[in-house]
Amino acid sequence: MNIGTYSYEEYLHLVKSFHGSQAPGLMIGGFMVDYAMNSLPEGEFFDAICETRVCLPDAVQILTPCTIGNGWLKVFDYGRYALALYEKYSGEGIRIYLDPAKLSQWSEVNGWFMKLIPKKDQDSEKLFHQIKEAGRAILSKHPIRVQPALLQKEKMGKVAVCPQCGEAYPVRDGAMCRPCAGDSPYVS
Repeated sequence: MNIGTYSYEEYLHLVKSFHGSQAPGLMIGGFMVDYAMNSLPEGEFFDAICETRVCLPDAVQILTPCTIGNGWLKVFDYGRYALALYEKYSGEGIRIYLDPAKLSQWSEVNGWFMKLIPKKDQDSEKLFHQIKEAGRAILSKHPIRVQPALLQKEKMGKVAVCPQCGEAYPVRDGAMCRPCAGDSPYVS
């Protein structure tokens, strides 16, 4: 059983080193990415969309060249455990999701995913065993076409030096950088 070019155990090791821990969502995400990649024509350039910010984007970044940093991975935090891989120019692709209707025979996976079992009460060994055993059986897929506006790469545009802090920022943000204009994650 492979996930991409890795054995299940090799992928588990990658997950631990990239994500910081064994993560059920990242293991399922590996099967999702593998399923999507095997559903697309070989040799095409594709981009990715994740419909959650939790775990799934890491699986995409581990198994594909699509990353948040290079702009080939977009994250829309809809809270749905789904991803799409699509041809970057036409927008044609495949969407894979963890299908709750298929979880009935996987009690530990269902309990984890549907938040029926508190984390402290989960049987990790059984959960990972069921994930490995289930593989693609808990996933569903369908073809998609991405909205044309999402196929355009956003360019940074011209850069200026903020008159307040002296750091470079995109001119499209206005007369000063967004943090100096009050949009900062930090407390002054």
